[in-house]
Order: sequence, then C-alpha cells, then structure tokens
Amino acid sequence: MRINIKATGIELTPAISSYVNKKIYPIEKYLPVHTRQEDTDVSSSDIVVQVEVEKITQHHKTGNVFRAEVHITGVGLDVYADSQQADLYAAIDVVKDEVLHNLVQLKGKRETLSRKSAQMVKDVMKGLTNSTAKGFSWGMEQLKFKGFKGFKKRP
Repeated sequence: MRINIKATGIELTPAISSYVNKKIYPIEKYLPVHTRQEDTDVSSSDIVVQVEVEKITQHHKTGNVFRAEVHITGVGLDVYADSQQADLYAAIDVVKDEVLHNLVQLKGKRETLSRKSAQMVKDVMKGLTNSTAKGFSWGMEQLKFKGFKGFKKRP
C-alpha cells in the first residue's frame, strides 16, 4: 500500500505526515488482496491511497475549517471519503473511521454475494439429483434432448 499525502492551503509538516501515516496505515489489513493463479497476482503495493489535507475558508463559517480526503484505488477497489472539521487531526480521525466503515461494508457485500452464488450452485446441483431445488422445478427428464421442433424426419 502506497500512501501519497498532499497539503493544500497549509504546509505539510512532518508531524502532520506522521499522524496521517499512523492513522491510515492500519487500514491495510481491511483491504482485499486477491492472489488468484488465473489472474495476475495483486499485492498490497498495487493499492494507492491518496490523502489530501487542506485548510479551506468558507464565508459562512468563522475560524479555521480543515478538510481531510482519502481516496483508495487499486485493482477492483475504489473507496472515497472526506470530512470537514474545525481541527485538522479531528478531520483525519473522522475520515479514517469513514473509510474503515466503507471497507467493512464492501467486504460484507462481497462475502454475501459469494455466499449467495455458492448457495445457488449448490441448489442447482441438488436440483440435478433430486429434481427439485429452491426456485427450480426441473429434473433430468427436462434436460434430455428431444429433437428439433419444426423439422420432419426424412422417409
């Protein structure tokens, strides 16, 4: 996982950089890493995290307003989160929590989808042997070739 930090409107100090690294680096354990032999091997170094911290001014707010933005991209992965707070460190904390929430939600969706597809395959296989499955009411006799409709046999 590569972390790129960009500062807009403020100077990127070593303290800000180390705080961002400290908060964003633990996200790596929540990132999906696919290593399938059919596909090219994807490692965690192929995932790029773009972090932008900035000081923004809005006319309707008084005082300093800080914004933190995180965009994680990789093979089959695109997660984005941003936060605006009165304190820069609070904005970084909030955006980290939002990214974690999005990654956990993405993982749950992926697991649910794989479980549903595995259950459908299992039901189809049961349907081939038991002639019934959830949502299917066909058996082996319906899979047999019965000939072409509309064609007559030659005498």
